[in-house]
Amino acid sequence: MSDMHNLLNKAYETNDLTKVEIMYLLENITHEDRAVLYSYALKTKKAYYGDKVYLRGLIEFSNFCRQDCLYCGIRASNVNVERYRLTPEEILDCCDQGYKLGYRTFVLQSGEDLWYTDEILVALIQEIRKRYPEVAITLSIGERRAETYQSLFASGADRFLMRHETASKELYERLHPTMRFEDRRACLSALKAIGYQVGAGFMVGLPGQTPADLAEDLRYLKNLRPDMIGIGPFIPHSQTPLGTEKGGTLDDTLVMVALARLLIPDSLIPSTTALGTLHPQGRELALRAGANVVMPIITPTSVRKQYALYENKICGDDQPEDCRYCIERRIQSAGFEADLGRGDSYRSSSLED
Repeated sequence: MSDMHNLLNKAYETNDLTKVEIMYLLENITHEDRAVLYSYALKTKKAYYGDKVYLRGLIEFSNFCRQDCLYCGIRASNVNVERYRLTPEEILDCCDQGYKLGYRTFVLQSGEDLWYTDEILVALIQEIRKRYPEVAITLSIGERRAETYQSLFASGADRFLMRHETASKELYERLHPTMRFEDRRACLSALKAIGYQVGAGFMVGLPGQTPADLAEDLRYLKNLRPDMIGIGPFIPHSQTPLGTEKGGTLDDTLVMVALARLLIPDSLIPSTTALGTLHPQGRELALRAGANVVMPIITPTSVRKQYALYENKICGDDQPEDCRYCIERRIQSAGFEADLGRGDSYRSSSLED
């Protein structure tokens, strides 16, 4: 058996690899090796979650952002963005529509928009919880004070998604001129301590990113043990400082998805819209490489195209019901079963039993 097959087998059997081993794998993996890796990742996913793929209704409620990340289309410096904010009433309308379509998890995502004060967010979450006691409420609103996270959790929010973006301090601070590496990690630690089901993650193919950086991302996640891991390709946006850079690839991203499944086997891993943007079958390929969550968009079509973190994002003109049934068909065609329930993480469900 080759060194590569030994490594892949070790990852599958022990759910662990050293940083050096991950770097070796990333630098030497072949097409045939990737097929073995994906099969191991799929077996691991099925051992924890069976054939289920969990659907979340995604509401992108504001594209205002106070931060200036070099890769992001809604960065504060981009004066060409047509900005929007959904009112709490409009967000609730999205939840009503999503609930009727069967979703039992809502993901409320925005730029870092402080127009939504603690009071506004608390009242919104309380109203969602009042209308739909059984749903999971997920937030993805960026860096806030620990006291804010605590009050939102107390109001009924269950989950919080915040990619760590990169485990390299040097790369993080180069790409995020308005942010601090330590602050990001402190937020993730605070969210875990409060009791949220926490999601972290990173992009693949960032300018200047090395195999050592990607290996460090996986080691960081292995230690953090988040409930969800979001991994997507870097896709350049022409109205950003990185607009002319080369983007991440489908293959490289799928390898990282599969390795994340092996190293943190009980995590929930989305098959991202960005992968579907890179390749017509990108989301299905990610499901076969260990992913088990998709997030159909229920943002109003009137503003959906303005939430452009990257360009040429798919599903911009689709109605929420179109996204819902399209993705269900895609999941089934890939050999899996769509599940519209809460879809809590394996670890969280085990703790509750």
